[in-house]
Amino acid sequence: MDTWLVTADGIEPHPSSDIAALLARSEGFVWVDAPDFDDEVEHVLRDVLHAHPLVLKACRERNFVPTVHGYEDHTFVVVHTPLPGEGGHVHMLELDQLVGARYLVTVHGPRNPAVPASEATAQTDAVRERIAAGRLRPTTPGDLSYAIGSAMARRQSEVVRSVAARLPALEMQVMGSDFRQPEVLLEQLFLLRHELLISRTQAGQAHEIFGRLASLDRFSSTQSRRHAQDLSEQFDRVRSLADGESAFLFGVIELYQTRVTTKMTVAMERLAVIAAITLPVTAIASVYGMNVIVNQSTHWVQLVVVLAVMTSISLWLLRWARRQGWW
Repeated sequence: MDTWLVTADGIEPHPSSDIAALLARSEGFVWVDAPDFDDEVEHVLRDVLHAHPLVLKACRERNFVPTVHGYEDHTFVVVHTPLPGEGGHVHMLELDQLVGARYLVTVHGPRNPAVPASEATAQTDAVRERIAAGRLRPTTPGDLSYAIGSAMARRQSEVVRSVAARLPALEMQVMGSDFRQPEVLLEQLFLLRHELLISRTQAGQAHEIFGRLASLDRFSSTQSRRHAQDLSEQFDRVRSLADGESAFLFGVIELYQTRVTTKMTVAMERLAVIAAITLPVTAIASVYGMNVIVNQSTHWVQLVVVLAVMTSISLWLLRWARRQGWW
């Protein structure tokens, strides 16, 4: 767990034992960032910041749906960002924010062991670097929370743009495919759709959460509600981008599935023609063979007549299939 004092001059690191003293100071505000929820974080939230028990429970457990709760002295927000992983799996990175009048606590929720801590803290690390470099000067915890939320919206937008960058190459494969191994290309398309749908879902949920936060007149200031409304619009734009790419991707998948289905239908029609042509011939050959198997020698006249009948039937069936447009 890292603790900083954010002032007009920048950001100063402090040990967690100084949190109570830092809160008593008149300048700046305290930012506590916890890559994982442990006993030290629980102690700070419960005994120093007096967080609501439901906040402790939410920080301790994994939350699959974003949420917002307003309390008398702090507001609790849970938002997610996507992280594409191996084999088409998309990790859901959780960030819990406890926003008070003099402090901001960011807890990076329980994560998959396959996800490195640097990925989970990428947004908060980037914001801290901006503050240290002088490019960002938040004056309140709400300002800092807004900057982190904007960074999360940008990350979601980057995932959507990454899908959009990979989609044209797959579209070219769809247009020039020989349909010999359709399952490989279809799997790539559906995995891409899975990644896009997760990004779209998380952006839509974040839009609703910050929209709700903007309406909490009792628990937030005018500036905080303005920040929440802007974040709601940012996530809504990400959702709109994902909707546009989804429509394009679904169209590509539908086109490829239609072409594959058409190819299979044509193949089935040709197999049906072959079966229709060979079936009468097979039947005649079977019946004739069973009745002449006892002959001591070949009856050439009968053989020629039977072969002529077989050929005539086959030609007639080919002509009929041609008129039906089957080949």
